Amino acid sequence: MDRMNAALDYIEERLTEEISYAEAARAACCPAQHFQRMFAFVTDIPLAEYIRRRRLTLAAFELQNTPIKVVDVALKYGYESPEAFARAFQQLHGVTPTAARGTGSPLKAYPRLTFQFTLKGAAEMNYRLERAEAFRIAGEVLAVNTERAFEEVPVRWAKAAEEGLFGKLWEIRREDAPLRGILGVLAAGEWGRSETFDYYFAIASDAPLPGGMAELRLPAALWAVFDVPGVPEGFRETWKRMYAEWLPSSPYELADLPAVECYLPPEENRNELWIPVEPKPRKS
Repeated sequence: MDRMNAALDYIEERLTEEISYAEAARAACCPAQHFQRMFAFVTDIPLAEYIRRRRLTLAAFELQNTPIKVVDVALKYGYESPEAFARAFQQLHGVTPTAARGTGSPLKAYPRLTFQFTLKGAAEMNYRLERAEAFRIAGEVLAVNTERAFEEVPVRWAKAAEEGLFGKLWEIRREDAPLRGILGVLAAGEWGRSETFDYYFAIASDAPLPGGMAELRLPAALWAVFDVPGVPEGFRETWKRMYAEWLPSSPYELADLPAVECYLPPEENRNELWIPVEPKPRKS
């Protein structure tokens, strides 16, 4: 809670400046490749959208209470032109920046988020710890927009199924691999420097790399492995509970490695979420 509030402090202090997601993650003491995903699952809003709403909330306050020019407000809150600012402002508030100056204009205010402790945990989470040796994955890699991941990834999974990708992956699987299914691997990519991350449709494999496929080598690590119900919303709910409930109460913290969604054969009626962890430093 304190770490995430520190990240929000960093963001709030820089709403009129460039915001580094990597620096926000550092304030949260969280690996950069986990931070945006964790923020979205815990708050139900993508980080970029939260920042956009906060900036436009403050912009509306200034337009109502100061004689500042619209063009100056646009530049202050990071918009390259008054036109881009006006479009974003009207999309959020439903009125133009000029109209917002008048009394009686309906506007929306999005207050700063604050993380607070909430008692949870009545429902159990089934997990185990696995210490896996280094292994290689092979498959197709997709650059996914962080803020649209929930829309882009399912569409690409459906396309991969139509193209027969999963059958091709199954042919090169390593039968004694620690992860037994088709894998969705959420790698860092340019996280913190761009708005995308690398998502692999892959399988654990030691076979020669087929044409058109990429590989990723994962080092030996400790993993927290969560059972995921075999229902469409299973992974999303497990991600959210892992970040909001399991992680804060466990003696572990996130390791700076990719996370893995493991899709088991349909007859098992369940899947697995593999999260790289390491023991929290002991307090002296």
